[in-house]
Amino acid sequence: MWFWAISAIAGSILGSATDSWFRDTKLGVWFYAKMDSLYSWAAERYGIKLITDEQKRMAKFPELAKRLDGLEARIRLLERTESVKRAESNYQDAF
Repeated sequence: MWFWAISAIAGSILGSATDSWFRDTKLGVWFYAKMDSLYSWAAERYGIKLITDEQKRMAKFPELAKRLDGLEARIRLLERTESVKRAESNYQDAF
């Protein structure tokens, strides 16, 4: 029993070290990009909704999410008014 526990711990430590090293190699970057595209394809194909890290954080901090939503709404409003001003100034410049 102790052998299995120790081998499981040693295996997880070695696996983690190998993963962190492998992730930075060219083959590792290619492999992780392929796996990401496979996961994205499967999620789109079968309608699986993946929760992103951002959504997890926003669920954890609702006040922050509310502030960010308000700021994004203000930015959209400002960008819309700027585009309207630009369109009006272009219209007058045409004459």
